[in-house]
Amino acid sequence: MYFFETPQKKRYIQVACAVTWCLFGAGPIFGFAALKPTLIDQGIYEDVCYVNSTISSIDQDNSILTSLLSSLAYTPNDFHTDGFISKCTNQDLKLNMMFTVGAALTNVSALIIGRTLDSYGPRICGLIGAFFLLLASLVFINSKSLLSLFDPYLIGYSLMALGGPFAYISSFQLSNAFPEKSGLILALLTGAFDTSSAVFLIYKKLYLSYPIFFKLETFYKFYLFVPLFIILAQILIMPNESYLTPPPELIPNPTDEQRALSIAAAQEDFIHESEINNLNNDEDNENVPLIMPRRRSSLGDAYKSVYIEEEVEDATKSKTELSHSIFGILHGTSINYQFNSWWFKLICLFSTIQMLRLNYFVATVNSQYSYLLGSYDSANSLNKLFDIALPLGGVISIPFVGLFLDHFPTSIVLGALLGVSLIIGILGVIKNSFTSGVINVLIFVAYRPFFYTSISDYCAKVFGFETFGTVYGSIMTVAGFVNFLQSVLDKLTHTYFKMNPIPLNLLLLAITVVIGTATVAYVTVQSHKYALLRLKGNDESENQENDD
Repeated sequence: MYFFETPQKKRYIQVACAVTWCLFGAGPIFGFAALKPTLIDQGIYEDVCYVNSTISSIDQDNSILTSLLSSLAYTPNDFHTDGFISKCTNQDLKLNMMFTVGAALTNVSALIIGRTLDSYGPRICGLIGAFFLLLASLVFINSKSLLSLFDPYLIGYSLMALGGPFAYISSFQLSNAFPEKSGLILALLTGAFDTSSAVFLIYKKLYLSYPIFFKLETFYKFYLFVPLFIILAQILIMPNESYLTPPPELIPNPTDEQRALSIAAAQEDFIHESEINNLNNDEDNENVPLIMPRRRSSLGDAYKSVYIEEEVEDATKSKTELSHSIFGILHGTSINYQFNSWWFKLICLFSTIQMLRLNYFVATVNSQYSYLLGSYDSANSLNKLFDIALPLGGVISIPFVGLFLDHFPTSIVLGALLGVSLIIGILGVIKNSFTSGVINVLIFVAYRPFFYTSISDYCAKVFGFETFGTVYGSIMTVAGFVNFLQSVLDKLTHTYFKMNPIPLNLLLLAITVVIGTATVAYVTVQSHKYALLRLKGNDESENQENDD
């Protein structure tokens, strides 16, 4: 379905609805740092701390949380302070496991969601998301009565982690509802996703003010309005089919840019096959990439509208101009060839280690800084800053991220990602410096949207729009499975390293250095080779035109 087949007013309403539900349902699970203290105060998983009416001797010996508990004389129902700590290691691990599983499922589901979107359309995809959010709310509302059957908190959080991406990704196709504003629409949706982590921050504030009334069950009774809103919007307002990028000849009153796209496509077809054949000589792969037939991909088509200008500019660039853009380097090749290329393998490894570090920090920011600062009060102050800065980070940084991606080649972007990641790693092992902690948190919340946006940008530029959903979804899926290692890291920190996060942070930092350096070096070298090949191809084309 094309955008001009739907009235403009209705398309505006559709975009507004999508941004609204993304604000409340796309990624609230990433506000776990704000939710966790309220769960502790309500005694969730507290029963694991008692063996023969005492806390286990292992926790007494090894857990800094226990010593802090003693020093603060904390009682579970004492709500005169905003600082809450787990009563024992086992409770802390179980709470963190909620986020570990949730974050992993969010990533693992990406490939399935893309396939669902392409096969059944955005309405079905959105309704599935609403169903998971509705089921999650019902599980939390009835959590006390469900305890004898299963762990309602882990299951409920996992259902939220599945519902959010379904609702969020089903909205991407709306970027084609207004092709001339596609970048703005994707930025609004991305910003709404980042801001949705504030849902649990709002809940925390409400719980602080009304602890008796705003128990977890009560909050989710109000949260039921989110899935119900999505259901009504999907049935009454949202399109049943994804908006697709129309060919320029079908657009009423096309713009000059849209007309130029036809020329760009023709030129791309003319030079594409020869470029790929030349590029094969530099790949350690005997398989010649197959030129794939064009097919529609909802996710890829959503991103394609954003890159129309770059595609036109790339195809109409001066024949003597050397550009280090990697746009189009594997466009049109078979998915098997793309998966076997180092372009995919390296970015997959780099993305995996970065997401493991990101999610591990989100889950353990309070406990890490309790150790690093040697003060729970200081760590709690830093946690408050993190709760507020995390949803704001994406909103504030997204415009700057877009400008950076537009004006610098991908090799520079990846180098910046690696550099900022190393700075975060170094700041994360500095002890007894509250200032370093504040700087680390502020850089972290800006880096997170920068990372996710850069990876999707890389996939669109390198692999193309026909396979975008499959490639990007595969990267997220691999990262999701590896993210289950987060629970192993958490357990090692609590037990073997006695709450000291420095050894594992240094290990993750070292892995980042190796994988990140290899990725940046490969992309830098190959982008230069690709630029020379293109320049050579343009020269040969020009000579052939002169001969004719």
